[in-house]
Amino acid sequence: MLTVIEQYLSIAAPVEAEIEDRRSRFLARLEPASDEAAARAVIEAVRRRHHTAGHHCSAFILGPDGAVERSSDDGEPAGTAGAPMLEVLRGRDLRDVVAVVTRWFGGTLLGAGGLVRAYSDAVSAASAAAELVRYQLVDVVELGVDYAIAGRVEASLRDRGVRVAEVRHGLQATLVLTVPPADRDAVASVISELTGGQGRPVPVGTRWVQN
Repeated sequence: MLTVIEQYLSIAAPVEAEIEDRRSRFLARLEPASDEAAARAVIEAVRRRHHTAGHHCSAFILGPDGAVERSSDDGEPAGTAGAPMLEVLRGRDLRDVVAVVTRWFGGTLLGAGGLVRAYSDAVSAASAAAELVRYQLVDVVELGVDYAIAGRVEASLRDRGVRVAEVRHGLQATLVLTVPPADRDAVASVISELTGGQGRPVPVGTRWVQN
């Protein structure tokens, strides 16, 4: 049986954090990314910005269910950078996010264990500094109402906490509502009350919204 994902966490904006270990600098940057092309564009932008650095290791998790995971050690010993970075993102339960850690070598070898700790700590520091946002899967519902009552119905819906995402104008007003699945019946009842039983909400799809 498939599990339906109805919400997930991501970050609101790019964030950076830097740590140092035996004079090696590790600059971690986290950015939101909606797909793999966007994630790889972030990685390449960091590589160009800090072209003097020796390594630009990366990890990203994409999709509400985290279905797409990628990581790269970018020349560091296998398993010492990308995989630990990915594990931090998993541990924070983040989605649609890419992490890039740029390293400037300080002259002292850190060993495999030291590299794992440094790359993990850098991403952890950036994650801790990030503003988190929660996205929720909602139903998109269209409600057609006569202009004579459209304003009152819209205001009453908003007053009761129903999200009116858009109002379209045609032969009648069409209110586009975004409704959490758990609130379907309650919203249908409110619509019936406000329209004297005449309003017929029509489901037209779903979308992810910031909660």
